[in-house]
Amino acid sequence: MNVYAQLGFPDAEEMLVKAQLVSEAGEILRKRKWSQQQAAKVLGLTQPKLSTMLRGQFRGIGEMKMMDCLVRLSRPVNPV
Repeated sequence: MNVYAQLGFPDAEEMLVKAQLVSEAGEILRKRKWSQQQAAKVLGLTQPKLSTMLRGQFRGIGEMKMMDCLVRLSRPVNPV
């Protein structure tokens, strides 16, 4: 189920993919017990941008950047 589609977002599919990518990255970071500063350095983001992304506010962050973050976390990614 795509909650973004139900809410009427025109880019609902993209938003759903981004939410899934952020969820996966957040889970990896929690398991590794990394601080946001540690993670931001590895991911090539600023800590505030990472924090914003992890809180689900990712409109300004591209899908490719999110996939790059998972690759940097040594997580294989299959483009959608």
